[in-house]
Amino acid sequence: MARLILLTGTSGTLGRLLAPRLAARGYHLRLSDIVPFPDDLPEHAEFVQADLADQLAIQQLVRGTEAIVHLGGISVEKPFAEVIEANILGLTHLFEAARIQRQRIIFASSNHAIGFYERSEKLAVNDPMRPDGYYGLSKAYGELLGRMMFDKHGLESVHVRIGSCLPRPTEARHLATWLSHDDLERLVVAALEAESTGHAVVWGVSANQRSWWHDDDAARIGYVAEDDAEQFAPLPEPGDDVTRRFQGGSFAAIDYTRSEVDQ
Repeated sequence: MARLILLTGTSGTLGRLLAPRLAARGYHLRLSDIVPFPDDLPEHAEFVQADLADQLAIQQLVRGTEAIVHLGGISVEKPFAEVIEANILGLTHLFEAARIQRQRIIFASSNHAIGFYERSEKLAVNDPMRPDGYYGLSKAYGELLGRMMFDKHGLESVHVRIGSCLPRPTEARHLATWLSHDDLERLVVAALEAESTGHAVVWGVSANQRSWWHDDDAARIGYVAEDDAEQFAPLPEPGDDVTRRFQGGSFAAIDYTRSEVDQ
């Protein structure tokens, strides 16, 4: 019998990308977002409109599914008041519902949880998080929430620190951060099918020669990246000095007020 997977944030860019790909692999899907799904539903898929901030709705949404791919919430830098409802309160509702139903969560974390490292630095997933804004801070919270849920309740989760998931890289930063659409699919399927994950953190990145990131839990879940951004080099380097300095790029530059003396 095909597994029923809950895919949240399905009306966004990555949700619309993954839904037909997962359906083509034989999964049955429950798709959800706060806004309607704009495309034709894939085969063996249903859509349930729901707000992550509505705890009862999220409990009902999770019931009967076997695993969760969570792409929902705010996906760009916003003031904290806008980020907190979906990315912290709503995420907590989802993890609590998953705990009750004993379901694994694949959580779309972000490179912006470590965005204030400089580009000269090479990182492992156990290096301290350095969020580059409220959005990145909410992703750091999600990873810590998953850690607590595993330590306290044994709830498995895979936290995918997505770099730049695009059809192809368009700027120099992407030569390090690019995650191809095919590698995203490979990563999500590996996280769904792994026999055991514990609390895993995986760089959501292709096999880029210039990657800043290494030493993660990819082998534990069986993820092997196949694509490499290098085929698109060289690429332009846009942005100001702050954008070009930090791994978080333009997100690090938003509302940045620190002076050169402070640096």
